[in-house]
Amino acid sequence: MAPDLHELLRSLRVWDVDPLPAFDPATAPDTPLALFTAWFAEAVAAGQPEPHTMSLATADEQGLPDVRTVMLHGADEEHGWSFGGHAGSRKGRHLAARPSAALGFYWPAQARQIRVRGPVTTAPPEEAQADLHARSTGALAAALTGRQSEPLGSLGELAEASKAAWDRAERDPRAPAPTWTLYRLRPEEVEFFQGDARRRHVRLLYRREGDGWARSLLWP
Repeated sequence: MAPDLHELLRSLRVWDVDPLPAFDPATAPDTPLALFTAWFAEAVAAGQPEPHTMSLATADEQGLPDVRTVMLHGADEEHGWSFGGHAGSRKGRHLAARPSAALGFYWPAQARQIRVRGPVTTAPPEEAQADLHARSTGALAAALTGRQSEPLGSLGELAEASKAAWDRAERDPRAPAPTWTLYRLRPEEVEFFQGDARRRHVRLLYRREGDGWARSLLWP
């Protein structure tokens, strides 16, 4: 018998953490990056699996939305949050046509979410290659395999291309991947969400104003 999806959904619970972390917005730092860094470190300490993964939402030329999971490559005050991908991939084409995006982090180990949105730019090619070469052999092999988002004829074709890419990455750790691009999202808004067992969730929104940030609370 096939599983009953709705029965499974009703059986699930969220934030099975006791106690949940407290969050007082009055003590939050002046910039969202400082709070993000603190929460990220706490997620790592709490054992949150893959806290550096995030949802990336883009829109195509017609305005239709799309979302996928990517890895955070870094974040700083000047450029914002960064991630990588091929220029010819679906997300690359979307960002070329509509250079804005949104990011979503979800860390259930602490009932926390972070949402980031703003315009996206690309780093100079030499910085993109340096970022790629600072990562793992597997990351380079994946970039060298290329053809991201293109139709695939068979898994055998993928295996052959991947083997060749791994061989090259291991042989030449500085091999260039010309279409690999480092994207940078400079946030206009960053929202921090702290879950509460009684559903009195705390939501703190940072909104860019000139050279600084304005902060406000949102209803859950």
